[in-house]
Amino acid sequence: MSKNTKKEVSEPLFLLEFESSLESLYAKLAKAKSQDKLAVRKEIDAKLEKIYSHLSFWQNTLVARHPARPYTRDYIGMILKDVMYLSGDRLGFDDKSTVGAIGNIGGHSVVVVGQQKGRSVDENILYNFGMPKPEGYRKALRLFQFAEKFDKPIVTFIDTPGAYPGIEGEERSQSEAIGRNLREMGNIGVPIISVVIGEGGSGGALGIGVANHVMMLKHAIYSVISPESCASILWKDPLKKKISADLLKNDAKTAKELGVIDEIVDEGVGGAHRNWRLASENVEKALVRALEHYAKMSSSEIIAHRMEKFAKMGSYAIKKT
Repeated sequence: MSKNTKKEVSEPLFLLEFESSLESLYAKLAKAKSQDKLAVRKEIDAKLEKIYSHLSFWQNTLVARHPARPYTRDYIGMILKDVMYLSGDRLGFDDKSTVGAIGNIGGHSVVVVGQQKGRSVDENILYNFGMPKPEGYRKALRLFQFAEKFDKPIVTFIDTPGAYPGIEGEERSQSEAIGRNLREMGNIGVPIISVVIGEGGSGGALGIGVANHVMMLKHAIYSVISPESCASILWKDPLKKKISADLLKNDAKTAKELGVIDEIVDEGVGGAHRNWRLASENVEKALVRALEHYAKMSSSEIIAHRMEKFAKMGSYAIKKT
């Protein structure tokens, strides 16, 4: 567990571009006497609440990508008890960007699969910037099948800009690995609950996101493509990423309105990177509620529920005029 996990409020590593007006308040906080710090804190929180109440889609994307946000291993450390990490796809590889574990959440024994990003240069190399290779999805599938065999619910933490797009991925059949996960997850007879904790990028996210219940942290993003890639395709200019973000509408509110997700989890004023404890407590409560709900359903009901959920997405009606 990270030492920052126990802090009620964790200061950001840096202020985002739209938070520059907070610089003077943080400087004031650093110089304030202990008896005055609470008052300055209230000023900061009030300012943050105002700023975060009207974020643009691009600004929200920056929050979702903030390197001080808690990642999968952080949530596992804060939420799960009796954790045992599981490795390997049993085909000769172990993708470090895909984390597997078993543990206990609120009295429920679960299998957890999540995508892990890094903060330092060495961690980013180790975790491949959170972009799983084919063996990551095969590792995930092995753990999904393990969970079904031992009748354990599955929890997935989604946080990836997308699956690894390099030659290695193509050589080891990236599309087959993701496609197989989509098919097999649809027929897993135990509940699957997914949480988008940061970036939910394209098939890289969906490869572990075919779930009965999908929730997103308030400032996470979920989209078929990143704003930069979208701008590169549409205008051959990645600098038009802000326009792309507006068109993609990749925030949790829109995803909920469209039925892509089922629940939005609050992460506190100023984003999860400022208060790991609050974010993890809210995620844990939401997970326990979902686990208790689906525990009442049979395997056939769980599969039927998942199939129906995804079949409804993208449906439309033609209005006669």
